[in-house]
Amino acid sequence: MKPLEIMVLHSLAKLLPGQDPQPEMNLTSWSALRGEKTAVQLAMRWFWHQDAPEHRASAELTLSSALAGRLTVSRVVSVPVNLAAYPVHDEHYLTTRPGLLPDLLEHLEPLSADAGSKKWNLRLLDNQWQVFWLEFDIPIDGAAGDYPLHIELKAESGTLSAVNSTALTVIDAVLPEQTLIRTEWFYTDCLADYYRAPVFSEEHWQIIGQFIKTAVDHGVNMILTPIFTPPLDTAVGGERTTTQLIAVEKKGPKWTFGFDQLKRWIDLAQSLGIRYFEISHLFTQWGAKAAPKIMATVDGRTERVFGWDTPATGASYREFLAAFLPELTGRLLDWGLAGRCFFHISDEPGKNDLENYQQAKAQVKPYIKDFTIIDALSDYAFYTSGAVDKPIPASNHIQPFLDGQVPDLWTYYCCGQSTQVSNQFMAMPSERNRIIGIQFYLYQIEGFLHWGYNFYNSQHSLSRINPYLVNDAEASFPAGDAFLVYPGPDGRPEPSTRIKVFREALNDQRALQLLESLTSRQKTVDLIMEGLDEPITFNRYPRQAGWLLDLRRRVNQAIADCVGRS
Repeated sequence: MKPLEIMVLHSLAKLLPGQDPQPEMNLTSWSALRGEKTAVQLAMRWFWHQDAPEHRASAELTLSSALAGRLTVSRVVSVPVNLAAYPVHDEHYLTTRPGLLPDLLEHLEPLSADAGSKKWNLRLLDNQWQVFWLEFDIPIDGAAGDYPLHIELKAESGTLSAVNSTALTVIDAVLPEQTLIRTEWFYTDCLADYYRAPVFSEEHWQIIGQFIKTAVDHGVNMILTPIFTPPLDTAVGGERTTTQLIAVEKKGPKWTFGFDQLKRWIDLAQSLGIRYFEISHLFTQWGAKAAPKIMATVDGRTERVFGWDTPATGASYREFLAAFLPELTGRLLDWGLAGRCFFHISDEPGKNDLENYQQAKAQVKPYIKDFTIIDALSDYAFYTSGAVDKPIPASNHIQPFLDGQVPDLWTYYCCGQSTQVSNQFMAMPSERNRIIGIQFYLYQIEGFLHWGYNFYNSQHSLSRINPYLVNDAEASFPAGDAFLVYPGPDGRPEPSTRIKVFREALNDQRALQLLESLTSRQKTVDLIMEGLDEPITFNRYPRQAGWLLDLRRRVNQAIADCVGRS
């Protein structure tokens, strides 16, 4: 047993407190494309001994590489988890018990940096593995080739040392642009509530911008746009903090609208890399039975004019929509958002809600006919009946839509997709998160929706939570389902390992698309299926991290072979 140890782990490794790294987690080399963000992990441990000055050791970590200038380091922090999984679950979880799980990534500023190396000061505790996330941002115009990474750890004023190494090979091909449309529902109210920033104050706008930037950096290119407070995960009769981009005023029977805040939102989002916009739902969740909460100035006073007490198809709301939607869509078209803006009717309607949904859609369709309607749902009848233009079925209910050859299909998952299919709960192994990129490619999925980028409320928004301590919406959803980033200091989000691994899934899809363009779709699919006994579906797929890592290695090698022959 060495007094100081370093191990290099692949990015899919999840080391739970008290566990030792396993040999299959070790990584001696890996590859990536130009323009790709790629990561490895370091696990390090120090043992206390009688001559040690105290129960903890000050240590200095030095990382040397020609890519050191493109390297960032974060500490992988374990967070407390109460609800790791629902009582009904499959066997593909790391644990189903409460405890500590690695998830939060805490950025570490280097002590010093030069062209070829960076140093960090660390604090190590006796016999505890600490894990660090190393991310390389490979430049698009960077040189291909091998980039060794030398790792040196010194402790106790240099009297103890440990070294290790790995190597990154940069393939001489650029990772292509992401084609998948991806939305992670973005909650401006949760940011205002957590940071105690007045809604749409300059402070709030700054925070919003920082959270959008982090989302874009991890493959989000569509954003939920709160023209009115989104009627999502809100108890019937309850309210969420008002976040309404549209100014509404009523004088007598006449409605007038202000779009300045919406224009600022769209300009900010586009400047940070957002391409697509989804207008928040025009009717309440789970059946389109009522109107969303809408605030207006009426005779000089601000009041709620619509909400749970407003029937979805009642005359008052129908007249409001007839006045509002033509103005909204006119602005969206003037701003160049044709083909890049989507509308919602109601989230997750069930089979008993089909009539309500159809009636709600019928009263708005004439005004939004130039835009696509998308909604998360699972009943195939919503599509075959023509109720929804573009269905977004849950991943565990997608097969009828695939069998029906629904064009340009999307999919989504949330808490309900807790058995067999991919998801990104904290207690799931990272390979279960990352496999979805292969599924996206094989089934040519156009878009993906997930409901929880930064939901910092309890279920139904009955109370607010501290996501550093509560990550299950107060024992409502498996830990991690409700958010992918933490609200860090100064309004800056702190990412999770889960959002990083999902970006790796997107990179897998992009690499496969590149290989297809260099060879053929059939050859690319054959490479994926090599050695497998059955087709990959959304609920049947290889469960081993090693299979995914080896597949990506083979894909990169095939790309290298192609560009080498050109």
